[in-house]
Amino acid sequence: MGNLAVLALRVVIAIALAGSLVVQGVIAPLLWQDLESARADVRIPLVVIVILGVLTMQVTAVCIWRLLTMVRRGTVFSLAAFRYVDIVIGAIAAASVLTFGIAVVAAHSNRTTPGDEIAPGLVAMVCGASLVIGGVALIVLVLRMLLKQAVALDSRARYLQSELDEVI
Repeated sequence: MGNLAVLALRVVIAIALAGSLVVQGVIAPLLWQDLESARADVRIPLVVIVILGVLTMQVTAVCIWRLLTMVRRGTVFSLAAFRYVDIVIGAIAAASVLTFGIAVVAAHSNRTTPGDEIAPGLVAMVCGASLVIGGVALIVLVLRMLLKQAVALDSRARYLQSELDEVI
């Protein structure tokens, strides 16, 4: 990965983290106020889901930052990288569950309120988004398997190099 790509990704991560702090510090309280007329069984879960969803993004961003540091140092093909990749997988899976939670809150709101407050098609779209986010977690899991193979090959190459050095 080139230095320019690493720098660009770090800039994007820094902007995303700054934006996420604004969401947690400003937008979430405004959402709480905006939902003042909503019932507590809708208001509380929705705001909690938003805050936790932002937290999953922050955790993912920090782990990717750490992985970028490992890439720059040339240590990404090590067992230490698995910890960060596993956390990313967990955070993305949690984001998928939280997204599905939004659909559950919306469906619950529709069942407990006369008329459809939220269009059923929108609830279905949120369920689809949850499925797609879960698919991203599975993609990262496959990439973890590729990393595992690369670490094994790197380890084997080092062993063979040391054997060759002893022969020479």
